[in-house]
Amino acid sequence: MAVNLPPPLTLEAARGLQRMLRAEIGPGLSDRELDAVEARFGFTFSADHRVFLAAGLPHGSRRWPDWRNGDPEDLAGRLSQPVEGVLFDVEHNGFWHPAWSPRPAGTSDALQVARSELATVAQLVPVYSHRYLPGTTGQCGHPVLSVHQTDIIIYGNDLADYVRHEFTGQASSLPAQATVGFWSYFVHGGPGTDPTMPTPHTPYATNAQEAVEHLRMLALSA
Repeated sequence: MAVNLPPPLTLEAARGLQRMLRAEIGPGLSDRELDAVEARFGFTFSADHRVFLAAGLPHGSRRWPDWRNGDPEDLAGRLSQPVEGVLFDVEHNGFWHPAWSPRPAGTSDALQVARSELATVAQLVPVYSHRYLPGTTGQCGHPVLSVHQTDIIIYGNDLADYVRHEFTGQASSLPAQATVGFWSYFVHGGPGTDPTMPTPHTPYATNAQEAVEHLRMLALSA
């Protein structure tokens, strides 16, 4: 089945998206600033995320990460939140990924193994609140994920679709592409799925608004 890839995000298109936001828009981050953020925190922005932040830096709300003047501890906490959420479910809710080695009997040993496994997965980079993009060098078009522990859902087929969904209530009727590596397990709902195939929205939601949206997206992709 052929997958229609979204076009790369341009500065002009990014500025158009930012006009939809309920936020102040400051000057965009320069290449030097973007490189410095990546070096400081040890991750890589995806190509479309870099373009979006180069077009302008949303601010005026704590939900937007301030990559220029934000508190480094807050930014580091946002970056670690997806992994810490998985670890929380390992400790308190019995989660264990099927690709990992057998779970140790002791909780502390299980956490140690899980943390070691999670150190190898693709970094998720905050876009807004608990919405994340995979940090993949030179790549664009990944879905934006809404991440709450191991409840992980697609909230936009790509960055542009996400902005329209989050801030105007509109979303693409096209099926979403799979995301990367480890995180696709949650998007697809478990083992036995083909991560190269388009993915409808998972039925799991963290609030009523998301539940209604996922029902609508399932209907559109049927």
